[in-house]
Order: sequence, then structure tokens, then C-alpha cells
Amino acid sequence: MGISRDNWHKGKRKPYHKKQKYELGHPAANTKIGPRRIPTVRVRGGNKKYRALRLDVGNFSWGSECCTRKTRIIDVVYNASNNELVRTKTLVKNCIYKSHYALPLGRKKGAKLTPEEEEILNKKRSKKIQKKYDESSLLEEQFQQGKLLACIASRQGQCGRADGYVLEGKELEFYLRKIKAWKGK
Repeated sequence: MGISRDNWHKGKRKPYHKKQKYELGHPAANTKIGPRRIPTVRVRGGNKKYRALRLDVGNFSWGSECCTRKTRIIDVVYNASNNELVRTKTLVKNCIYKSHYALPLGRKKGAKLTPEEEEILNKKRSKKIQKKYDESSLLEEQFQQGKLLACIASRQGQCGRADGYVLEGKELEFYLRKIKAWKGK
């Protein structure tokens, strides 16, 4: 039968032509967490799209520190559009997921620092930069666990990648509140 993107079927309409190639539709990718599986799909104009069916790593950016790293995607924790996508762990654009950072970044509260690390922490900074460091206590808590909340900004069904950014500041507070409320139900 196939998926069609036409507007002449259903309702009291006489079909004046059969199904056309340009009305062709494709099934949704419904990207899951797992070992990488990205088939190519030929689309209109002979172009290619990369349909990510499974992904386990993504490229995400930490805005305030201006760095981007490849990281492992652990879990889908929030989706504004549909809770079913959280339950089935489906990766879609703007879903909030837990990404894995190597644990040595976040240390236990009583752990000793090396002299080089202490020197970096005690470096003189401007007031603007110091304020940024003071505000990131929620982010620091996540580093202690070795996991960060991030948001996917790319479309996996189109480009076959999971690119995103680390949540921080007001956005992080908002999503932590939402996740807490959702888990409390």
C-alpha cells in the first residue's frame, strides 16, 4: 500500500489520478538507543538522507565552555511532546537525554586535588566569568554523578546524527523541575 502524502484521498472526493511518485512518503525513523544503524534513503531529486534507526553516541556542545565532544547517550529522560517517547527511549529533536562523561571530571566532595588542578581553579578571573562559575552548581552536581542532561538539536531521521547541547542555567533548572514532576506522578 505505501505511505502517501497526497491530499486527494479520504472524504467524498473522486480520485482523478492514481498514486504519483511525488506523493510518496516514508515511515518515521523512531531512533532508538543502541549500536549504530544508519541506512541511506534515496529521496526526491536523487538526493540521499541518512535514516538513523539506532544511535548510541552523539556530538554535543557545552556552550559556556565553548567545547564540543563526542559522548555516549545513556537514556531519554524527558520529551515535551509525548511521554510515550520517553518510555520507549526514542531519540527525537529536542528530547532531553542523559549523556555520559568520564567520571574523573566529577569527584567526590572530600577528594584531594593535584597541584595543577588547584592552580587552574584558583586562577584570577573577571567578575563576569566568576559569576558564571558560581551559577553552575546544578551542573557541578551532575558532574559528580558522571552524567549530564543534554538536548538534541539535530533531526536523526534526516541527517543520521544526534547533535545537541548541554543544558545549563535557567533551561537546566526548568527541565530538572519538569523531570522531577514527571517522576513524581
